[in-house]
Amino acid sequence: MLEIGERPWGKYYVLADEPNYKLKRIEVNPGQKLSYQYHHKRQEQWTIIEGDATVVLDDKEIELGYGESIFIPLGAKHRMMNLSEKPVVFIEVQTGTYFGEDDIVRIEDIYDRE
Repeated sequence: MLEIGERPWGKYYVLADEPNYKLKRIEVNPGQKLSYQYHHKRQEQWTIIEGDATVVLDDKEIELGYGESIFIPLGAKHRMMNLSEKPVVFIEVQTGTYFGEDDIVRIEDIYDRE
């Protein structure tokens, strides 16, 4: 494990951090949601590996279950939500030119982060 990050909504694990991609395993606790956000320098592909997720992509809600994936284009507003009573776990593949946490532009965050 290259990095483990604790967040108010759950936890993430960095599995690979290469010049041309970053790979994470992300766990979202029941009833929690990530900030509504976008990125200037990366796009993402999410694949659900446990639970039932609700994704918001440019203001549209999309339900995803085990084995289903969604592509988050560069600059698209997005959010992962766990509206269920069981954990949601997904794999995130980031591609682009920069993968730092400071490329997160938060539009709305229930935990009052900026």
